[in-house]
Amino acid sequence: MGQHHHGQDPHRPGRQCAHGHGHGHEHGPAHHTDLDWAELAEHLVGQAELFAPLNRQAAAWVATRQPEPGLVVDVGSGPGVMSCLLAETFPGARVVALDGSGPLLERARTRARELGLADRFGTLEAQLPDGVGDLDYPADLMWASRSLHHLGDQRAALAAFAERLAPGGTLALVEGGLPSRFLPRDIGIGRPGLQSRIDAAEDRWFTEMRASVPGSVPETEDWPGLLTAVGLRDATSRTFLLDLPAPVDEAARAYAVGQFQRARGMLADFLDADDLSTVDRLLDPDDKAGVHHRTDLFVLAAHTVHVARR
Repeated sequence: MGQHHHGQDPHRPGRQCAHGHGHGHEHGPAHHTDLDWAELAEHLVGQAELFAPLNRQAAAWVATRQPEPGLVVDVGSGPGVMSCLLAETFPGARVVALDGSGPLLERARTRARELGLADRFGTLEAQLPDGVGDLDYPADLMWASRSLHHLGDQRAALAAFAERLAPGGTLALVEGGLPSRFLPRDIGIGRPGLQSRIDAAEDRWFTEMRASVPGSVPETEDWPGLLTAVGLRDATSRTFLLDLPAPVDEAARAYAVGQFQRARGMLADFLDADDLSTVDRLLDPDDKAGVHHRTDLFVLAAHTVHVARR
């Protein structure tokens, strides 16, 4: 599948994806042709910019473990928001954005140019996991955000990533964390606890998605354990918070609207009629109880970064 991200997994309404898969942003290679890349890129960029404070903290923490990498590779970079942030975090490094989507990499190059990073910024269009083998040099730091869970054999993919690390190099894997929250438990319409039920529906959806990935291999989601199993050492994890309290700005509101829209589209078969009608009210721009108007809307998200060294 593809690689792109940085922010919320388009495939998991409540999770954070990075645009980080080597493919399209709606699950699966089959969708490659139907994707509106421009629209997808806008969504991914908006999301990644919203999550920049969290990602900046995460990159700073990774920098304490790998302070001066020569080559940084963003695996499943999408439109390159995180790639550019990594270039800013590591001013001495060359950064390569690796993704399966040419249109998204074009966005990454443009962004790097606009930020004055182009002289040490490159892109590589390649599918994961084999595409990491196309890198000219081993990486001192590899950042893989929400790209791994789109690959059939996650353990084999991690082994391929680890193989392209320089001795002493670090792999930073963003997987897990917590589902995002946008509203209180009781929102005054529908049954209380809507977001918990959306999370449960999303877990069922995600299980089916994982099973349908070509070559899918069941794997316990013990990410530090998997990093150790593929021969890396000193595995550890840390979780970073994005906390945007109510009242939110327009960018955060637009993100929340997008997440509910994606949930409505993806989870229609997993939610009951009452919850679907509540989501429809939340998405109605003319409904005062909807997310376009609510003053109690917030964004609270937690992303976990797992690191290990070669």
